[in-house]
Amino acid sequence: MNVRVTPLDTQPVYRQEIEIVERKGLGHPDTICDALAEKLSAELCKFYYEKFGFVLHHNVDKNLLVGGSALPKFGGGEVTEPIEIFLSGRAIKEYKGLKVPVDEIAVEGAKEWLKENIHAIDPEKHVRIHTYIRPGSVDLVDIYMRQLKEGLPLSNDTSFGVGYAPFDDLENVVYHVEKKLNAKEFKKSHPEVGEDIKVMGVRIGEKIKITIACAFVDKFVKDINDYVEKRENVRKTAFEVAKEFTEREVEVDINTGDDVENANVYITVTGTSAEAGDDGEVGRGNRVNGLITPYRPMSLEAAAGKNPITHVGKLYNITANEIAKEVIKEISEVEEAYVYMVSQIGKPVNQPLAVDVKVRSSQPSSSFQKRVEEIVNDKLAEMKDIWKRLVSGEITVY
Repeated sequence: MNVRVTPLDTQPVYRQEIEIVERKGLGHPDTICDALAEKLSAELCKFYYEKFGFVLHHNVDKNLLVGGSALPKFGGGEVTEPIEIFLSGRAIKEYKGLKVPVDEIAVEGAKEWLKENIHAIDPEKHVRIHTYIRPGSVDLVDIYMRQLKEGLPLSNDTSFGVGYAPFDDLENVVYHVEKKLNAKEFKKSHPEVGEDIKVMGVRIGEKIKITIACAFVDKFVKDINDYVEKRENVRKTAFEVAKEFTEREVEVDINTGDDVENANVYITVTGTSAEAGDDGEVGRGNRVNGLITPYRPMSLEAAAGKNPITHVGKLYNITANEIAKEVIKEISEVEEAYVYMVSQIGKPVNQPLAVDVKVRSSQPSSSFQKRVEEIVNDKLAEMKDIWKRLVSGEITVY
C-alpha cells in the first residue's frame, strides 16, 4: 500500500472570496431515499448476522421516490395521491436453505423510519412502498463470498473515497442549523416545522447569507398571519444557531418564494415536499459528511445502502473523513487535511492501492509522515467494525 503525505498548497476555502455549502434536511425527498436505503442495509446486516454469523452480500442503494399529490390548506389539508417509494437493489434472499424475507424487511423498515422521523406523515395512508430487490450478480457475489475462505473482505469495486477536516465556519453553520431545526426536542415545541428543510449557505467575503427552504405543516398553522409569525420564529432560531459558529456577519432568509400578499406560501400536509412538489433518489443529497460542498473534494458515490463490509464506495468515504479528523486532532502542526483513497476490485478492502493525505501546515509534510501513516493504518484496521457502527447509528452517511 502506498501512503503519501503531501502539502495542501491551494488557497484555503475559508479565505476565498466566495464559498457555497448546502445541506438537505431529514425530510428532503433525496435524504428520505438515502435514509431508507441505509435503514434496509442495516436491517439486512442484523438479520444476516443473527442467522448466519456474518453479513451476506447486498447493495440496496437504488431507491427512487415519486412525489404524490396534496391539497394543503391552513388548519389541515389532505394528501390526494400517496408518495410512491421504490426500494431497489441486490441482496441474497436465500442461503443454505434458509429464505431471507428481504421484501418484508424492506417495507417494515421503511415504514418504521418514516414514522419515527417524519412526524406529520402516516406511512399507512400517505405512502405506497414497492420493492424491486433481486439477487446479486454471480461474479460480485463470488468476490464477496471469497472472504469466508480467505478471512479478509475483498473490495467489490474499483472506486475512491475522499474526506477532509475540519469544517470551517460556513460548513458548521449550515450543518448545525439543519440539525437544530430537525431536532426531536425542537419539533415538540414547534410541530408546525416539517422535516423537509434545505439549508443553502453562501459566504461572500466576510458576510454569510443563509437561505432556508422549510416545509410547514398546515394543520399547525391557523392562517397567513400565524404562518408569518412562525416563519419568523424559525428565522430567529436559525440566526441564533449560526452565531454560535461564526463571528462573521450573518443574514438568514426563510422561504423566499412565498407570496404572503396572496397567501401562497410553503405549507404542506406531511412536512415534506415529497407529497406533491418534488421527487427523490439515492445519492443526490448530502455526502457522507452530511454536506454538499462544491468548493471541497467530493465523491459522487451514493454511499447509502451499499454493503458496509466490502463496498469501498461506502467504506473509503467514511474512512477518509475519519483519517482527516484524526490527523487534525492528533497532529497539532496540521491546520487542515484532505484525504484521498482508491481501491482495486478483488483486493483486500483494508489495503487500498493508494492513500494521499494532503496537509496544510507551516512545517514540511515529511516531518509527520510517520505519524500520518500510523493514523492511516489504525483507521484501516478499524474498517472491519464500521458495519457495526452503521447498524447502531453511531455513523450516518447522509
